[in-house]
Amino acid sequence: MLDLYLVKALHSAAGPATLDVRLTIGPGEFVALYGPSGAGKTTLLRLLAGLTRPDAGYLRVGEQTWYDGPQRQWRRPEQRSIGYVFQDYALFPNMTVRQNLTFALTSHRDAAIVAELLALTELEQLAHRYPAQLSGGQQQRVALARALARRPRLLLLDEPLSAVDNPTRLRLQQMLAEAHQRFELTTIMVSHDPAEVYTLAGRVLELDLGRVIRDGQPVPPLTQSNGLELTATVVEVLSDGREVRLVAGATTLVVPVPAGQTYQPGQVVTLTAAAWGIKPPQT
Repeated sequence: MLDLYLVKALHSAAGPATLDVRLTIGPGEFVALYGPSGAGKTTLLRLLAGLTRPDAGYLRVGEQTWYDGPQRQWRRPEQRSIGYVFQDYALFPNMTVRQNLTFALTSHRDAAIVAELLALTELEQLAHRYPAQLSGGQQQRVALARALARRPRLLLLDEPLSAVDNPTRLRLQQMLAEAHQRFELTTIMVSHDPAEVYTLAGRVLELDLGRVIRDGQPVPPLTQSNGLELTATVVEVLSDGREVRLVAGATTLVVPVPAGQTYQPGQVVTLTAAAWGIKPPQT
């Protein structure tokens, strides 16, 4: 469990502000940090990772204290059990895919996990390539696999899918969900995509000017759009036809299928905001 109270001065486009966050996050939670640019989302991740020092507060993870201002306790980043996926991937350009993963291992006894991660992220055929020889989506998969190689207690994701196309984003969302479950992670993800938050997270924290203004379950996008409709394309049929995965512009999401209706990949549908129902095709 994470128990934290972190304070840090912010310099946002709106002027000076203060990150002031008090939270408890349970083991195994998938939490999304959502809010406008400058709200303090990335700063909070960096405070958790130990890449930035708080001005005050404390950070306890299980029975360990990672930071305590009054007691002057501080664990350096390498002493914290974290995996961090940066926006720019931050891969070692002079190392192959396999070497990037191996370098992240905390012990040579964990070497077997490299093969498992290469398989999970579908990188087995690319293991001997260098980052410059990979697409953006492939580099993102390497960054995710490298973060998992440390077997972290806490996985931190800073807009991990913002720079990839929609088909790649769908696959990476599935990989993230599977990795979160398989490795029994506590995951905190920064995202600006409401559909991504809804698809992956079980809890969303909305930040604004350094403060948590909403803490609860994610809600479907457009639920406050007063009945507006969205045209989307079916890209995958899930759960024996009970759900479909849709793409609408830069947005991807999974929605239930109304009773008695069937849909096929490639079919264009109209999504109603009120209930996330799919209108039957017009005949």
